[in-house]
Amino acid sequence: MKLINKFTLLFTVIFASGIFIFATANPDEVKDLKRESVSVFPVKLDFAGEETPLKISDVKERLDRELLVNVNLHASTILAIKRANRAFSVIEPILKKNGIPDDFKYLAVIESGLVNVVSPAGARGVWQFMPDTAKERKMEVNDNVDERYDLEKSTEAACGYFLSAKGKFGSWTLAAASYNGGMTGVNKQIDIQKVSNYYDLLLTEETSRYVFRILALKEIMKNPVKYGFSIASEDLYATLPTKKIEIDSSITDLASFAKSQGINYKILKIHNPWLRETKLINDTGKKYQIEIPLKGY
Repeated sequence: MKLINKFTLLFTVIFASGIFIFATANPDEVKDLKRESVSVFPVKLDFAGEETPLKISDVKERLDRELLVNVNLHASTILAIKRANRAFSVIEPILKKNGIPDDFKYLAVIESGLVNVVSPAGARGVWQFMPDTAKERKMEVNDNVDERYDLEKSTEAACGYFLSAKGKFGSWTLAAASYNGGMTGVNKQIDIQKVSNYYDLLLTEETSRYVFRILALKEIMKNPVKYGFSIASEDLYATLPTKKIEIDSSITDLASFAKSQGINYKILKIHNPWLRETKLINDTGKKYQIEIPLKGY
């Protein structure tokens, strides 16, 4: 009798397990647990008013690649959207003042993710200037002061580059591509290949992807919900109100200076990352603008 009961119990367990496995394997029952893929593709797209020829097979495929990559780089793309709320408020008016199309703000996104990063080659800041290029663009770069970390000044310098490149190539798209491939490098390929349209040129892997990465981030950041990014406005990184203090002499101790302004050294450096040491050496009487936040610390 005990043996029969054991077999009955075992059969019941196996039968119930089979039903459970079948139920969990049924797509109709688990469809809510499946993560649906994003299958959206823009019908039309442009960079700085210059149309992207999506009817060309390789152009469509290259854009598709960058859209898929950036849609699935969830943390990076979310951070870019959050940071844009703060950084674009600085970048946009400077682009507009210099006559640069607004789309160039997305170039900064792909260069740095809108933070002051350092590349293995030594490029620094949101716009990723190399030291010599920065100096050519009238930025101060040394161990004490590095204006590549100043978003306003580096954006002004980037605008100067874009205007020069547009004058050379006659195309904003090629101007953007040359920010990665260099004016000389892009112009050389134009001469060799006898075409003058970015989408017709065979360039290095990185430069070939460059404009498509800009286009992909533009498309995603302008239409975040469409691509699966629903971020509440209160979760975006805020622009803090600040005041600017003009300094034309040295500051021997930035920590003490910060305290005199009602903040601490950390907050001073966060808002003035171009100050690279614990002091400001100024033997020439140059006028510097130091930003002091009024709240948020």
